[in-house]
Amino acid sequence: MLDSEPDAALGPFSSPDAQATPWASALAVLGEAEVFWLSTVRPDGRPHVTPLLAAWSLGGMCFTTGGQERKARNLEHNPRCALTTGTNALTGVDVVIEGVASVVDERSEREQAAADFERKYGTHLTSPEGSWYRLGESVIAGDIRLYRVAPTVGFAFGKLPTSSQTRYTWPSR
Repeated sequence: MLDSEPDAALGPFSSPDAQATPWASALAVLGEAEVFWLSTVRPDGRPHVTPLLAAWSLGGMCFTTGGQERKARNLEHNPRCALTTGTNALTGVDVVIEGVASVVDERSEREQAAADFERKYGTHLTSPEGSWYRLGESVIAGDIRLYRVAPTVGFAFGKLPTSSQTRYTWPSR
């Protein structure tokens, strides 16, 4: 699956001297972030938000979960979701990726995503003392669900000293 460069446009809530955040900068934020917040919708319409690990892989945001977890059940009903991350401060950049989640079934794609997760989270996944030791093996074997969020729209919110709102849109897939 090839990554495509999204179109970027500066939003109306930006400072007069602001510039759009380049996609490469938003990707760097996604690559450095350790915790993401996944927002899904329950079948009755109520929101559900949960923290998790995620990595940009396979041309989208990837994350894992058990098949019976609330987020998995929500995505079965409605695959649209959002992943957010950022600085939790008044400076820096926050990033939001909205899209459609699907289960990754192909073994070669699971292998690629597992390698990307291990590269990003290092000993947390690869060391016997790591909190999520052998997660990569579980992803490859298909013992846990691997989801890929195909992005439809994204945002980068630059904060102090200059506020900017960049909107990213991807060509139709």
